[in-house]
Amino acid sequence: MSLFPITSIYAGLCGLLLLVLAYRVVKVRREARIGIGVADNRLLERRVRIHANATEYVPIALILLALVEAGGISAVYVHAAGAGLVIARLLHAWGMSTSAGHSVGRFYGVLVTWLVILGLSLTLLIRPLFN
Repeated sequence: MSLFPITSIYAGLCGLLLLVLAYRVVKVRREARIGIGVADNRLLERRVRIHANATEYVPIALILLALVEAGGISAVYVHAAGAGLVIARLLHAWGMSTSAGHSVGRFYGVLVTWLVILGLSLTLLIRPLFN
């Protein structure tokens, strides 16, 4: 049994998403024969940023999620935050894949990611005040 059974679900899903995003980078690198950097390849640049953005936000969100779960917060709240994170990251990846500029997926993907991190952070800061 996992120490953090709920967080483990969302960590697994995020891990799979990161692998898919990394594969998409490698695929373009191989096709374009670009080993390092992006060499003015706009598609590669976008895919690198999609993957990098996920690697920037997912780890802290998962750490916060595990700490909230460990703190005994409602399983429904933990699942809602975890599902929100996964959906947000999928939205962001889809939005950036379809447009280098503004897109609904990119906007809501970032917004929901930030709201999940904010909610989890505030939960960790405020909850001890009421115990």
